[in-house]
Amino acid sequence: MREWFIGLGPVTQALLATSFTWFVTALGAAVVFFAKNPSRKLLDAMLGMAAGVMIAASYWSLLAPAIEMSQDGPLPPWMPAMIGFLAGGAFLWIIDKLLPHLHPDTTKPEGIHTTWRRTTLLVMAITLHNIPEGLAVGVAFGPSSTLG
Repeated sequence: MREWFIGLGPVTQALLATSFTWFVTALGAAVVFFAKNPSRKLLDAMLGMAAGVMIAASYWSLLAPAIEMSQDGPLPPWMPAMIGFLAGGAFLWIIDKLLPHLHPDTTKPEGIHTTWRRTTLLVMAITLHNIPEGLAVGVAFGPSSTLG
């Protein structure tokens, strides 16, 4: 199976990987069809698990390879990854202050004043979070990729 996947072109690999992640995301979201009124403890546990998986994936799939790729550079190997990590955090902090968004258990958007509905805010949030995901895929499958 691995040889079959490796033999595909990078665009096909990216399409298949993206399709797989879409399916798994849809599978995770399908929980709402089976839990009509989930308890707060269940929601907290699900969010905690999602956060743990995302932190682990961020480290092992992004930060660790970035540190490894910086081994032969002029800076300490951890510095480029740290600068990128902090820049991403600063970007999200600025976005949180500027763009309209909702928090759980609220109906009034925070950020700049808007008349957008919840669905528009949701689409914007998904789009915003897809930017770094697309960047990660682009780096992994880019022409100068050394991730192998």
